[in-house]
Amino acid sequence: MQVLLWVAALAAAPALVSAAPQHQDAAAPAPSAYKCPEPNGVYPDPYQCDLYYKCTKGVAEEKLCPDGLVFDDEKTSHERCDIPANVECGDRRELQEPKSTKECPRANGYFRHADPTACDKFVNCVEGVAHVLPCPPGLIYDDVRATCAWPHETKRECGVAKRDALEDGFSCPEGEVMGPTGRPLPHPTFPHADDCQKFYICRNGVVPQPGSCPYGEVYNEETFKCDEPSNVQGCEKWYESGNAKPPPPASEV
Repeated sequence: MQVLLWVAALAAAPALVSAAPQHQDAAAPAPSAYKCPEPNGVYPDPYQCDLYYKCTKGVAEEKLCPDGLVFDDEKTSHERCDIPANVECGDRRELQEPKSTKECPRANGYFRHADPTACDKFVNCVEGVAHVLPCPPGLIYDDVRATCAWPHETKRECGVAKRDALEDGFSCPEGEVMGPTGRPLPHPTFPHADDCQKFYICRNGVVPQPGSCPYGEVYNEETFKCDEPSNVQGCEKWYESGNAKPPPPASEV
């Protein structure tokens, strides 16, 4: 079963876009030579997958998708550009020159992470800006389908994925963590080994982040929440023992 990309707060690469006229490859017909099949509508270039024509009253206007996206010719009434994995280009194999950056092979789209061991991460490029995102726990990025998938569903060969670690050495353990309701926690938390007040958050199950309870409370690993010290075995006297530092005065914050 294919698993769709899980993109947190970022939307997918832009669809339904239009572009200014762009000079096309010499092998393709010139814009003035293109004959509109119908007086009105949008139609693909026969050679270049990211090039299309908007016909208005029989006059064709050459248009180009944003770099990294290709024209979806499923409906002649819509101008829609999408990632190549979602469009069947067929014989339209030519593309515009890439507008690449250091982290983005093309300005828009989904790509492999530069670290070959980081199979559980991918790069979402939007107008040349790279956003590194994680796959859900247990999945790896399949760049053929531009989606996160179970390892057995993709031909990509990956070794053991290198997980991020904090300065104190903590990294998110593999496997799902079940919450009190019996469902997996999307952002599980874990206790700190030496500090009752502190804990760790694993964003999306893979990205570690330090956390801390408000002063006067300690982390309860049974409820995955901050709690009264009297409710957590071994931490009942945490604040009385002098291990915790009081918060600074309001004037110093």
